[in-house]
Amino acid sequence: MLVKKVLYSGKSEYQEVDLIDVGPFGKTLFLDGKVQSSEVDEWVYHELLVHPAMVMHPNPKTVFICGGGEGATAREVLRHKSVEKVVMVDIDKVVCDFCHAHLDKNKAAFESSRLELINDDARTQLEAYPGKFDVIIGDLADPLDGGPCYQLYTQDFYQNVVLPKLNPGGIFITQSGPAGFLSCTEVFTCINATLRSVFPSVLPYAQHMPVFCDVWGWNMALTDASQAELSAEEMDRRLAERVQGSMGFLDGHTFKGLCHLNKVVRKCLEEEQQVYTADCGRFIHGKGQAAKPAENGSQQ
Repeated sequence: MLVKKVLYSGKSEYQEVDLIDVGPFGKTLFLDGKVQSSEVDEWVYHELLVHPAMVMHPNPKTVFICGGGEGATAREVLRHKSVEKVVMVDIDKVVCDFCHAHLDKNKAAFESSRLELINDDARTQLEAYPGKFDVIIGDLADPLDGGPCYQLYTQDFYQNVVLPKLNPGGIFITQSGPAGFLSCTEVFTCINATLRSVFPSVLPYAQHMPVFCDVWGWNMALTDASQAELSAEEMDRRLAERVQGSMGFLDGHTFKGLCHLNKVVRKCLEEEQQVYTADCGRFIHGKGQAAKPAENGSQQ
């Protein structure tokens, strides 16, 4: 990558944080040296993270975001007219404050009266928060050895925290790392297997992301398997009726195509046996900055 200008470089209590103007991707956010998003294609990533789950739900009013300090996930959620409350919990105030100040597209989301931003451990806050949610979104950094997010990909978290905090018909969606035919077994298939051990239906999908130099994956976990049967035409209708503004990338036929994974990836998903537990994990290449553990062992 061609570095044009380092806009910020520092270290919070939890991770290394860099915002760099990179050609040809523009402003690009790095956490612990790993690319999180760039201004030229983050809108594709965040449309795919947020809107499929939101429109598969019949009427999402309450949404919880694990992580999401960049503010773009909240931005996309808040486009939904039905949403009354968004709770975003990101442990790193440095990241949230910096993105609020420097990422112009996300300023309105940070300042929305419908958003409650909490800088704390996501597991602690989700467990303690009164009431349940229609949609829970995992917009977390990749599971890195020593990084802050690994515990929020575990079977224990999904079974004992996420699932009980979903309303009937609730949906959980998480970014799931590289999903190319050479990279899908790094974490994508393991996250999928972990979710399948908890939820009755899990829908994996993937899209090439230029800034990641790979295909990227998402896993959507449904408490009502029939929600996955949404037709392309019905998805288009719901997007048009429910969302302020038009989609730049996503529509019903596009989403159907993203769910048709290639033969290699499908085989890897079928054969995956490992699930994430507190004592057994699989990590993206690299190592995060060690952080002080929260009481429950999670960090985000």
